[in-house]
Amino acid sequence: MKSIKEMSMHELGAYVCSALEKEGIKTVLSGGSCVEIYSDGKYTTDDIDLIDRYNAGHKQIKRVMLSLGFQEYNRYFTHDDTKWFIEFPKDPLGIGNAPVKEIASQENDTGILRLLTPTDCIKDRLAAYYYWDDLQSLEQAVWVANKNKYNLDAIKEWSIAEGELESFQIFMNKL
Repeated sequence: MKSIKEMSMHELGAYVCSALEKEGIKTVLSGGSCVEIYSDGKYTTDDIDLIDRYNAGHKQIKRVMLSLGFQEYNRYFTHDDTKWFIEFPKDPLGIGNAPVKEIASQENDTGILRLLTPTDCIKDRLAAYYYWDDLQSLEQAVWVANKNKYNLDAIKEWSIAEGELESFQIFMNKL
């Protein structure tokens, strides 16, 4: 198996996700890391956001992360052999007011990475655009849409439920 120093962001995410899962802690990759994967690296980030699906708790996560050689620093876990830092946002696994129902997975040599689907990754970026007027997130949603299969009807329905049909139309115009 590769050392942490040799791992890509995707491989490191799979390694950590699998190590946590072996201890009964189910996590899902979200945020900019998903954009990096689904945009084929057009967007890059130095953090890996893993959502604890069933609230296993910080103590359990910390125990596993320390056993992997990470150190806790503020809200993040860092490792001397990698530039990526790992965060476990406290939010439930949802986008806007909607829960995430489907989880994607990608397997590689370091483990299985659980992550948002391309559809939910687009919604996640659109949520940042809708609620914080984050134009970079709108651009990221377009990048993910241009490189992946996704459910446009589900994104439209979600956008309507969030009260953001006009903003959704702006996304559509950019596609």
